[in-house]
Amino acid sequence: MEYLLSVALFAVSSSVTPGPNNIMVMTSGVNFGARKSLPLLSGICVGFTIMLLLVGVGFGQVFHFFPQLELIIKVLGSAYLLYLAWQIAITKEIGKGQQQGAPFGFMKGALFQWVNAKAWVVAIGAISAFTTVGEGYFSQNLTIAGTFLVASFPCVGVWLMFGSALRRWLTKQHYLRWFNLTMAMLLVVSIVPVIRGVVEQIIV
Repeated sequence: MEYLLSVALFAVSSSVTPGPNNIMVMTSGVNFGARKSLPLLSGICVGFTIMLLLVGVGFGQVFHFFPQLELIIKVLGSAYLLYLAWQIAITKEIGKGQQQGAPFGFMKGALFQWVNAKAWVVAIGAISAFTTVGEGYFSQNLTIAGTFLVASFPCVGVWLMFGSALRRWLTKQHYLRWFNLTMAMLLVVSIVPVIRGVVEQIIV
């Protein structure tokens, strides 16, 4: 019971705190509403759960054999997040985000986890902290993934509902413009540590 409580607390704290996932969901809620953003929310939660399972079964060990892969993922992930920040910043009308008039769907939300630096840190951290080598390793991995799946929906969902609630107050183009610019800036700020790490790795 104590083990499950510890995993749950870690899952809640890491899922509800600001990061690329929550910023994307809240922005989608403002620009498209809660109902149209549900596939994105589901994709993020399910996609991260799958990532946890794969990291748990040994995918994370790939980095030990190919350390340069970590740098490549960080560079590509940071570039993609900067692109998303730009797309958010240039959105001028509710319902016209990402220049397609539709929010990101389930698959994009799921695949987004693989270029999300915070997702990698949380996944590797969870598996490292809450598993032990032995017969119970696989069941522990399933417990962690299941706990995150249950916790992530309400935790990330809070951001979606908050964005949806703000939607009615941001119908004026001027206010929406400032909101999207702020969210774009927060998204950029959230990946600054990753960019700094990339620069340090390249310089070294």
